[in-house]
Amino acid sequence: MLRALPLIALLSACTGGLDLGALVDPVQAQRRGAVEVAVKSAYPGIIAEIEAGGGPSLLRALDEAGVPPQDRPARLVQLRGDLGLYDANPGALVTALLLYGR
Repeated sequence: MLRALPLIALLSACTGGLDLGALVDPVQAQRRGAVEVAVKSAYPGIIAEIEAGGGPSLLRALDEAGVPPQDRPARLVQLRGDLGLYDANPGALVTALLLYGR
């Protein structure tokens, strides 16, 4: 196992941003891609919908992330509380939604 560690480190350094997790779990990579498209295609609107308490673009992003309907009111409160983190960073919003999903 110790011999494999340098190889793993070398591969990690050579990937140039390649998501190695996507190679391991294509289902997760597909889900992440769908959430990224949902968020980035309607980003300013989603930010406004978070501030307003909901809307169709936010609903689509929550659906793509697999956030259970019963969890959404609490997650919306969390999103609103952390809005400063997401205001200029769609990637952070994508990550949060993925963490909230199943």
